Amino acid sequence: MKVVEIQKLRKTYHFGDTEVHALREVSLEIEEKAFVAVWGPSGSGKSTLCNLMGLLDTPTSGEVLVNGTLASGLTDAKLSELRNDAIGFVFQNFNLIPVLTALENVMLPLQINGVSKRDAEVMASKLLDEVELSDRKGHRPQKMSGGQQQRVAIARALISDPALVIADEPTANLDTYNANLIIDLMRRINQERGAAFVFSTHDDRLLDRVDRRIHLQDGEIIEDETVANLQS
Repeated sequence: MKVVEIQKLRKTYHFGDTEVHALREVSLEIEEKAFVAVWGPSGSGKSTLCNLMGLLDTPTSGEVLVNGTLASGLTDAKLSELRNDAIGFVFQNFNLIPVLTALENVMLPLQINGVSKRDAEVMASKLLDEVELSDRKGHRPQKMSGGQQQRVAIARALISDPALVIADEPTANLDTYNANLIIDLMRRINQERGAAFVFSTHDDRLLDRVDRRIHLQDGEIIEDETVANLQS
C-alpha cells in the first residue's frame, strides 16, 4: 500500500524579483512500513519536500496523495483532519511544551481532537511504556535528557496511530549513544506498528540504518537507492 504518492511536485518561492525553485518536478512513492531518508546539502529541497509530504505547505504545482486521498482541493478543515489522522511529526528540537509533563505532552494531540482526558491518559501512558519512559511520565522536559525528550516526542507523534511519521533531523542534537537508542526505537516501532518513517537528515548514523536513501540536489532527486543497491 502506498502511504504517500507525489506527482511532478514543484515549489517556487518569490523574494522580490527573485525566484527560488525549491523543488523541480519531483515524483516519488512511499510504501507502508518504509524507513526512508531524504538527504542532501543545505538548500537541496529536503525540508520543503518533507513539509509538502506532511501537508504543512502547498505546492506550486503537482499533486500529493496521502493514504490515497488527494490533498489539493481539500478545505483547510479536511486537510487538517487528514494530517492529524495520518501523519505524525518528530522535530529536531523536540518541540515539547515546557510546562507540561511527559504524559501531558503525549496526551495533548488526543485532547485537541476531543478525546476524553481519561482515555487520552490511558493511551499516552501505554505509549510512554512502549518507548521505555515508564519512570518519567510525571517529569517536565527540563528534567529529562535530550534522548528522553526525543522519546517523548516520538510517543506524541505516534499517539494518533499515523500511517506516516515525518522526522526532521531527529538525531542531530543527540550524542552517539542516544542517537543509536532513538534509531533502534524508531526501527522497532516501524517494524511492530507498520508506520512508515521518512527522515530529513544529514546524520550518517541514521543514513546507515535506513532501507532507502533519496538524495536531493537543487530541488531534484539525483539518486534513489535501496539497501540492496547500497550493499551490492
